Amino acid sequence: MSQQILNLVEQPFLKGNVDKFDIGDTVDVHTKIQEGVKERIQIFSGTVIAKSGSGTREMFVVRRIVGGEGVERKFPVHSPRIEKIDVKRRSVVRRAKLYFLRERSGKSVRLRERRV
Repeated sequence: MSQQILNLVEQPFLKGNVDKFDIGDTVDVHTKIQEGVKERIQIFSGTVIAKSGSGTREMFVVRRIVGGEGVERKFPVHSPRIEKIDVKRRSVVRRAKLYFLRERSGKSVRLRERRV
């Protein structure tokens, strides 16, 4: 009963046009950034290494390498700050969480591409 009520409350806040993406996909996340009175779009590009939650609490983690350092950022899927999510490349993975990529560098970070 309480789960049904929670679903009814969350329904208006869910985005209807969320792009389908999976673990291991390389994505571009277009995020709205507020700078003073101006608002601009910033793109964070990387590999999705984890997804968690459901409903309005659904989150995903994107990892990329910047200047030899690994940078991870966690995004809420249904946030109004996220403009869109572009899938650039789909990869074959056998795990739900790709945390093992944190210890890797160079060519060993690459994932095999999924044929459509």
